[in-house]
Amino acid sequence: MASPQTVEARRPGALRRALDGPAAEWFGLAVRLGLALVWGWAGLAKIADPAEAAQAVRAYEILPESLVKPIGYGLPFLELALALLLVIGLGTRIVAAVSALLLLAFIAGIASAWARGISIDCGCFGGGGTVDASKTEYLQEILRDSGFLLMSAWLIARPRTKLSADAWLAA
Repeated sequence: MASPQTVEARRPGALRRALDGPAAEWFGLAVRLGLALVWGWAGLAKIADPAEAAQAVRAYEILPESLVKPIGYGLPFLELALALLLVIGLGTRIVAAVSALLLLAFIAGIASAWARGISIDCGCFGGGGTVDASKTEYLQEILRDSGFLLMSAWLIARPRTKLSADAWLAA
C-alpha cells in the first residue's frame, strides 16, 4: 500500500489541473481568437493603402529599398492569413510560431528605431511613417507587442483549444 506522501506526490496540483484541464482549452480559445483579432485588425488597417504600409516599413530605415514594397504590400496579406487560420484553429502551433517570429521582428524594429533616435509611428495598425518626437510611443508599442508575444507563446505551448479545426481533425 502506498504511503499518503506517495499518493499526494502523484496527485496533480490545482495549477497542473488548471493548465491541463478544460479551462485551459477555453482559455486557449480566448487567446487564439484574441490574437486573430489583432492580426485581422492590423491586416485590414493596412490592406486598403499598400503605399502607406510600404511607407511605414521605409520609415524604420532598416530594409533595403528593394524590400520595402514587397514587405509593405505583402505584410497585410500575411496578417490576414494568420488571423483566418487562428479563427479556424488550423495549424495553431505553427501559426503561433510564425506570429511569435513576426512579433519579435516588430519589437526589434521598434526598439531599433527608438535606439537610433528615429521618430516614427510604428504603423502596426495602419498609418506609420515619420512623426514628431513628442508623438512616439515606443515603450507602449513594445509592451503591447510583448503581450501579443505571450499570447503566441501560450498557443505554441498549448495549441489544443476548444472549437478548433485542429481538434476536429485529431478526433
